[in-house]
Amino acid sequence: MAETEQPSGSSYEDDKPPNPVSFSFMVPKKEISMVPDMGKWKRSQAYADYMGFILTLNEGVKRKKLTCEYQVSETVEKLLAMLATLDRWIDETPPIDQPSRFGNKAYRTWYAKLDQEAEALVTAILPSERHDAAPEIAVYLKEAVGNSTRIDYGTGHEAAFAAFLCCLCKVGALRMEDQLAIIFKVFDKYLQVMHKLQKTYRMEPAGSQGVWGLDDFQFLPFIWGSSQLIDHPTLEPRHFVEEKVVNEYHQDYMFLECIKFINEMKTGPFAEHSNQLWNISAVPSWSKVNQGLIRMYKAECLEKFPVIQHFKFGSLLSIQPVKP
Repeated sequence: MAETEQPSGSSYEDDKPPNPVSFSFMVPKKEISMVPDMGKWKRSQAYADYMGFILTLNEGVKRKKLTCEYQVSETVEKLLAMLATLDRWIDETPPIDQPSRFGNKAYRTWYAKLDQEAEALVTAILPSERHDAAPEIAVYLKEAVGNSTRIDYGTGHEAAFAAFLCCLCKVGALRMEDQLAIIFKVFDKYLQVMHKLQKTYRMEPAGSQGVWGLDDFQFLPFIWGSSQLIDHPTLEPRHFVEEKVVNEYHQDYMFLECIKFINEMKTGPFAEHSNQLWNISAVPSWSKVNQGLIRMYKAECLEKFPVIQHFKFGSLLSIQPVKP
């Protein structure tokens, strides 16, 4: 896939604020209950819209630093305030003493608060004429922070947050001009809150492939982060395994921000604890890294039944086939 590949199906770029009668909002539900259902997902409007959203943002952040200048809209400010609230709730819900090292049960108390407040949090973000979309969109927010039964977090939860942002675009709360702020402000803050959740409550990786997976918890920041680094004058893929480079540039590049978190959380040689990333450091250019990660994301996340069986479909991300 060329890094300039444009999204198929209905893309975020086409999403003008929809006509008020465009959607009959509904509470999203699971539709992929067995492996043969995966064909429905890959042919669905939801898949086309989701991938379109990811690729449009991938194109938008190309060659840009986290610290570059961009517009911050009122909706983006509201999203940041919402994420700051989730962050504050972590501080207000300290981990409890328990025999088990992993999966601190205080997470369930934190999650119960979100479960109770999610609809109100989303309503506060939406324009008044779109408040009726809150019950549908709030489901994706609740799915985006991990599983309260298993106290785990993985790429399916991350995908739910991207779906949440995609839905906000589809109802016109976020616009085309918000592209950079969506990743550099909102998604970056989401990442910080998820890292804090994972550390505080010692969350287990959901469906981890161990050293053979890209990362225990995230995937999208590696895609968008590699796009940021395309054609960088000095930083090449081989440099991200050097701690000095990571410490110097992590505030500018999401990819290096993720590497810094891995370095803080894991001990031992990088090649052993993060073998896939170590292999990626041998790829000659960021453009090739970006293309390869998009292919890998489709194959390892979006086309894997254990991940997609939990994805929920409503009116905004529909299981219906793409219209020809």
